[in-house]
Amino acid sequence: MKLSRSTAALAAALLIPAVASCTDNTVASSASAGGSRSVEVTSTDEGCDLSSTTAPAGRLVYTIRNQGTQVTEFYLYGADGLRVVGEVENIGPGLSRDLVVNAAAGNYVAACKPGMKGRGIRSDFRVRPSEEAADLGSTSAQVDAANEHYASYVEDQAAQLLAGTRRFAAAYEHGDDARARALYPSVRTHWERIEPVAESFGDLDPRMDAREADLEPGQAWTGWHRIEKDLWPPAHGYTALTRARRVEVARRLVADTATLHERIGKLSFSVDQIGNGAKSLLDEVATGKVTGEEEVWSHTDLYDFAANVDGARVAFEGLAPVLDEKDPALSMQIEQRFAALEQLLHRYRTEHGFVSYDRLDTRQVKQLSDAVNALSEPLSRLTAAVTL
Repeated sequence: MKLSRSTAALAAALLIPAVASCTDNTVASSASAGGSRSVEVTSTDEGCDLSSTTAPAGRLVYTIRNQGTQVTEFYLYGADGLRVVGEVENIGPGLSRDLVVNAAAGNYVAACKPGMKGRGIRSDFRVRPSEEAADLGSTSAQVDAANEHYASYVEDQAAQLLAGTRRFAAAYEHGDDARARALYPSVRTHWERIEPVAESFGDLDPRMDAREADLEPGQAWTGWHRIEKDLWPPAHGYTALTRARRVEVARRLVADTATLHERIGKLSFSVDQIGNGAKSLLDEVATGKVTGEEEVWSHTDLYDFAANVDGARVAFEGLAPVLDEKDPALSMQIEQRFAALEQLLHRYRTEHGFVSYDRLDTRQVKQLSDAVNALSEPLSRLTAAVTL
């Protein structure tokens, strides 16, 4: 879930090494895309200026420069302003990052989100029809296989999420808190593995995964983290939910998960979406999990952490045959850094899952953060490499 305003500065500090490297390594790819296919985005505290509001269909590179004082994000939405086509999160002041997408002709909405809150500063963006297509050459079969494999993986995770959510919600609804607490982190792993896909549905994500710190004024709090707080209540000043409210929140979560599963079954994927999704999962780790603010009541962050890494690895492995053809050195570097991060995570595994995140000291958290940043840098180059 998105980072609250109160932790934006910390997230920016954790991400600076990865983001700076990403900027250095993606400028060349922006230039090579050609002027009409490169869009410069200037984000300030009060503005979101695009160098062009139209571009030809195909491979587009948005270079987002943050000239404001707050951490910002950039989103490209579908015409409905809800479906996320591509996103770049956690761009610190003075930094820049690239978003590479393969956009079909149609109408879109571009948005900067200074402070990473709210609907953002929005403007219309039009993608014109174009006969130009990417030359996949000898990798076309691998691309097709990657897209099909990832679609199957996301569908399977969504199905497991729905089945697990039904079990979890039933236990919570009937007051079996011990079983609900046991199910909570393991069921959520299926959400975390496909989080960028789940977040692409802008109407569902706020209802399902909003944290208390993320709430907008007047927004009703429902979903996983509302139940989390009720299962792991603070020692003082908290009033437990009534039975009727429990039933309402539990059934809303199941209904939303069923809707998510239905929508995912209708999706197809492209290599740019898969590559961007892998990087987005690492951003989720760096800004929500490694800070310990995702599961603030249950301290089950390491389950989420590992699940985000799992999902990013699956996305990478699907694209690895393509990357092996186009940039074998980058492919090897990403593989090595995945292995290093996974080895570090393994230290905190237990017989039944992971240790509570509040048991880690600052040195251990720093080690995890450094390993995430080390992987984020080469992974940020994945999409550009496989779509060239």
